[in-house]
Amino acid sequence: MKPIRYGDGTRYGDPNTRWGNPSIRLEPGDPGYVPPISPIHPAKKGARMKRNTYYPPRTADQIVWLVNWCNKLGTYATPLGLAPAQVGAAVADGLWLVYVLQSWLGATRTWSLACTTAANDAQTGDGTALSVLPVFTPPALPTGEMAVNTGALNRIFALVQTIKDSNGFTDAIGTDLGVIGSAQTGPDFTTLQPVFTVTRIATGNNINWTWQGNSAYLDMIELQVDRNDGKGFGQLVFDTTPGYTDTFPQPAALTKWKYKGIYRVGDQQVGLWSQEMSITVGG
Repeated sequence: MKPIRYGDGTRYGDPNTRWGNPSIRLEPGDPGYVPPISPIHPAKKGARMKRNTYYPPRTADQIVWLVNWCNKLGTYATPLGLAPAQVGAAVADGLWLVYVLQSWLGATRTWSLACTTAANDAQTGDGTALSVLPVFTPPALPTGEMAVNTGALNRIFALVQTIKDSNGFTDAIGTDLGVIGSAQTGPDFTTLQPVFTVTRIATGNNINWTWQGNSAYLDMIELQVDRNDGKGFGQLVFDTTPGYTDTFPQPAALTKWKYKGIYRVGDQQVGLWSQEMSITVGG
């Protein structure tokens, strides 16, 4: 036990505090000492498999996706319960986007380059010819296609969700239509290692840890602390929300505390222990 001094971080309600003359705080090993509670938060629930988004990020791949959508959607109209009008509208949306992304956008980029060349010639040409500014002529729509209202891709995405909610939807149909993203593989647990920093703040020591992009595959982090009291590392917390503040009362004298952590899936530790992070406390 040790005497309580003004400003040493002692909090009212601390079960190890004994107020009197003198006031003292119980320490580990003292009769009646209450160890800090290590909260164990419920593990996250949900599927372990994480998938890429089904709609490609690159324009060239988007065009391929849209062409496939337009070519195959009608094939599955009956099992998915789609009306002819739904299929027709969705195909029109897809064909319009193919035209915009492939033909029209490509033509605008070619015209833009021609405009840049014309602007340069207007400024620094050899002076032997009259300046001619290029005029943009959009490519003709393919026969039978037409412009549609704005928001075509939003309507396609909405229909995709309707399709996935259909009783007739199967993984085989989803894969053929391209509306199921490819499965992502989980992290390599043999090398996965938490990385975090520790800083002093007004309420204690802030342990700034993250999932490192693997939240879909992990449940929590197990944090341990060595308070330089000769007992080595002991349990601090099982935390499921990135960022944790250690509010344990700091000592009066300057000393170093060390922290380390390891990820967990359910009841099992996975990966490697982090590097030990130390911080000067007290004083």
